[in-house]
Amino acid sequence: MAGNSFGQLFRITTFGESHGEAIGVIIDGCPSQLPVDLDYIQSELDKRKPGQSKITTQRKESDTVRILSGVFEGKTTGTPIMMLIPNEDQRSKDYSHNTNVFRPSHADYTYQTKYGIRDHRGGGRSSARETAARVAAGALAKLLLKSQGIEIIAHVSSVGKINAPNVEIKSAQEFIDDREKNIVRCADPATAEEMIEFIDSVRKDGDTVGGKITCHVLNCPVGLGEPVFDKLHADLGKAMLSINAVHGFEFGSGFEGSEMRGSEHNDIFIRSDSGIRTISNYSGGIQGGISNGMPIDFKVAFKPVATIMQNQATVDAKVTLPKYQARAVTILVWYLALCLLLKLWLLWFWQIIGCVIVILFCLNNSKRVSRKCETNET
Repeated sequence: MAGNSFGQLFRITTFGESHGEAIGVIIDGCPSQLPVDLDYIQSELDKRKPGQSKITTQRKESDTVRILSGVFEGKTTGTPIMMLIPNEDQRSKDYSHNTNVFRPSHADYTYQTKYGIRDHRGGGRSSARETAARVAAGALAKLLLKSQGIEIIAHVSSVGKINAPNVEIKSAQEFIDDREKNIVRCADPATAEEMIEFIDSVRKDGDTVGGKITCHVLNCPVGLGEPVFDKLHADLGKAMLSINAVHGFEFGSGFEGSEMRGSEHNDIFIRSDSGIRTISNYSGGIQGGISNGMPIDFKVAFKPVATIMQNQATVDAKVTLPKYQARAVTILVWYLALCLLLKLWLLWFWQIIGCVIVILFCLNNSKRVSRKCETNET
């Protein structure tokens, strides 16, 4: 399985499964002599860890991170950094009924078909548990960016059809403080209460709902990103779309920009004390794939979590429709051979009999598959 690494100069490779011994990340390319604040890294993981409120997964994990290499006397050495996060609350038996069942909108079917094997315990490598390793690496990356004055902040800006207004950013820390005052992590208090109430009502129905996260990169210098295939927004899009359940990415004006005229959408340049800036920021801080010094703004859309507390129809990996379709084709082949042996004698009579046999066979096995699905609902 390839595709476990991201980045070039600062490269991360994550490893581990949801119900394995541990998950972790190897960071290659981090400069030497960067002070490593382990408490800060742990605090970032604490924000992601499961079981911290009624609106998140109830799996209990401390997500305690250990740095096994690349750090000496509190500073990076320039060598690969390995971070390990042990799994503590796997409860693999909870997934025993999914051994041969493809859960709707999960990666079960695609993993089984592509690799011929899958870890049914919580989704294995496809589980959102993998994102804890990204958070650990991202926390170290944020420490590096902070040393250059760059701040990254984000919050939940919509849940379902509930959208928060644009929140004024006076300072990164004030924005974060406002966000952390509620369990849904929306920086607008009034919208947060509405979101929590809605999520709670959906949860009581045994269902889930999607939402969006808005991110801002502050104090980003001009010149990050490369033309053509390594545009800054292309790399951001790839990183965001690789997160579990992400179905959309937009920066700046995003899709709404397609409804505007050029005279409205153009960001007019002005001179300021901090250099050349723009009056508006429909470009989202990126022009020509390169950062222009304005805040980089983007949104990430998440689909509803696929694991819901409702019965749903599915198929069993060991009793699939294609198997019965293949048998139906076999019957048709034998029927045609019979017609040829009889030299097409009473052809119409045999056609009618053959069709009736095939239809009855398909209906009978369709019922068998439905009964099998009912006993393996997920």
